[in-house]
Amino acid sequence: MASITSVSYDRTKELKQFDDTKAGVKGLVDTGILNIPKFFIRPAEDLAADELNSGHKNVEVPILDLSNIGYSIRRQEIVNEIRNASEEWGFFQVINHGIPLSVLDEMIEATRLFNEQDLELKMELYSRDGAKKVIFNSNSDLYTAQSADWRDSLRLTSFESNPDSSYLPPVYREPTMEYNKHINILAKTLFELLSEALGLQLDHLSSMGCNKGCSIVSHYYPPCPEPELTLGLRKHADAGIMALLLQNHVTGLQVLQDDQWFDVHPIQGGLVINIGDLLQILSNDKFKSVKHRVTANHVGPRISVVCFFSGHADMLEEPFGTIKELISETNPPRYKEFVLKEYIDKVLSSPIDSKPAIDYYKL
Repeated sequence: MASITSVSYDRTKELKQFDDTKAGVKGLVDTGILNIPKFFIRPAEDLAADELNSGHKNVEVPILDLSNIGYSIRRQEIVNEIRNASEEWGFFQVINHGIPLSVLDEMIEATRLFNEQDLELKMELYSRDGAKKVIFNSNSDLYTAQSADWRDSLRLTSFESNPDSSYLPPVYREPTMEYNKHINILAKTLFELLSEALGLQLDHLSSMGCNKGCSIVSHYYPPCPEPELTLGLRKHADAGIMALLLQNHVTGLQVLQDDQWFDVHPIQGGLVINIGDLLQILSNDKFKSVKHRVTANHVGPRISVVCFFSGHADMLEEPFGTIKELISETNPPRYKEFVLKEYIDKVLSSPIDSKPAIDYYKL
C-alpha cells in the first residue's frame, strides 16, 4: 500500500504553486520557512555519494596574475600557466586583470539590489520565455529536473559589446553596462592567451567569433535552512566556449577533479575562468571542460555574475568542429563536425544535469 506521503504529494502542483508566486527562492526564505520544499531535496543516491567524495579543502585551483602581460617574457610565462591550468583543471582564477575593483563591487551590489527590491518590480520580468532578452526566474529547468536548485537568476541573453541598455532593470543598468565594457576587453585578452596556449596565432579564436555571443547571468543564492539536502547549482559542465565568473565573499563554487570536490575560494578582485565544452571540442580535448557545482549554505546571500561566451551569431549555421591546425595523423579529430545551432538547441531543451550535448558528437 502506498504511504500517505506519496499519495498526498503532488510534485507538479507544488512546482506550479512555487512558480506562480514569481517570488523565487528568496520569496520562500522571506516567509521564514524552516524546512525546504520537497522538490528541492536531491535524490538519495546523490546525497549518499557526497559522503564519499567531500573533497580536499587544502588544494586550490590555479591563480594567474595577469600583471605585466605586455612584457614578452612575462607574457610567455602567463601563456604557459594558462595552458597548464586549462589542460589539468579547466578552471583558473585571474587577478590583476585590469578591471577596477569598484566596477566588480558595483556589479555585485547591483545584483543584490535587484533581488532585494520590491517583489512587484521583479515580477514584471519573471518569465520562462527563452526568446526574451531579459528573464528573471528560479531554475530554468524547474519542471524537468529531478530536483530544483536553491537560487534565483536574472538572464541577459545575447548581450553584445554595445547593447541597448533601455530594456535593463533600472537598478541594474549602469553597473552592468560598465562591467560589460570591461569584461569584453578582458575576454579578448583571454582568447588571445588561449590561442597562443594552443600554438595558434593570437587572434585565431577571436577571428572565429569566439569572443562574441556573450550572455550575462546573475545568480542570487539565499541562505538555506537545510543546505545539506539541496544544492545552489547542480553538477554540470558549461556548454559554451568560455565563462568568466565574478563572485562575492560567500563560498560555494566547487570543481570536480579526480572524483573529489574542490572549493574555489573567492578572492577579492579575482575572476574565475572556466573552459566550456565547445572549447574542449575546438582544442580536440587538449583543454578540459570540467564538472562543477555550487553548494547551498546557511549563510548568504551568495551572489555571482557569469558571462558566458558561446560564439557570434554568424557561427550558428556554420560547420563547427576541432580547429584544423590542431589535427594530424597522430592527433586525429575526436569529434565529428556539427551545426552549432543544432548543438545549442540540444543544450536549451535539456535539464542542466542531463546528458551533455558534447557527448552526441564524440567519435
